[in-house]
Amino acid sequence: MTFRLSRCRSSVPKARAALRAKLGEWRADQSVPDDGELVLSELVTNAVRVPVPGDRLVGVRIECRGRGEFLRLEVSDAGAGRPEVQRPGELDKGGRGLLLVQTLAHRWGVDERPAGIGKTVWAELLSPGVAPAEAQIAAVSVRPGQCVRVWGAWHTVRAVRSERYASGGPAVVIVLSDGGPALRLHAAEPLTVRTAAAADPLTVRNAALTGPVISS
Repeated sequence: MTFRLSRCRSSVPKARAALRAKLGEWRADQSVPDDGELVLSELVTNAVRVPVPGDRLVGVRIECRGRGEFLRLEVSDAGAGRPEVQRPGELDKGGRGLLLVQTLAHRWGVDERPAGIGKTVWAELLSPGVAPAEAQIAAVSVRPGQCVRVWGAWHTVRAVRSERYASGGPAVVIVLSDGGPALRLHAAEPLTVRTAAAADPLTVRNAALTGPVISS
């Protein structure tokens, strides 16, 4: 579902109402709308506040899989810059929007718009009890056979070996099966991974808790 909103405060409740109506149409689980509405409200609030050239609209995209097991919310605006999570003090009245998004969402991020100016801020939510199919783990914990997301696409890992930088710090070289350039990263560098079959999310989640498999 996609729609556009004017840059005014009344667009926030309009976005919430549209999300709830669509989730009802999709017969999503009742636990989904509340968190989704909170996250969408914060994303739209930020989008209508950011300075933009001319009278540009705010774009909203909603994706739902299953009965709300996976919900992706995207809000696009023509403003410059990238929003960052703030750490407001107890007496501060604002600055908690993205902190709330970070807390409620499984993942969130900012992408440049492929055509035109501005950015898209997105958040993905999972229903309670649904294990994530993806996870961020340290590069040193990546295993052959997993898929890593780099350069905007998924690549299967063929081999992993350890090295050291000239400065003495630990490094990891990840060789990809598609013949692309190998990745040389600091051992603690986070990577988004999933299994090659993407069928056993527990394997991905537990990978961060076990030692690396090093192969030549």
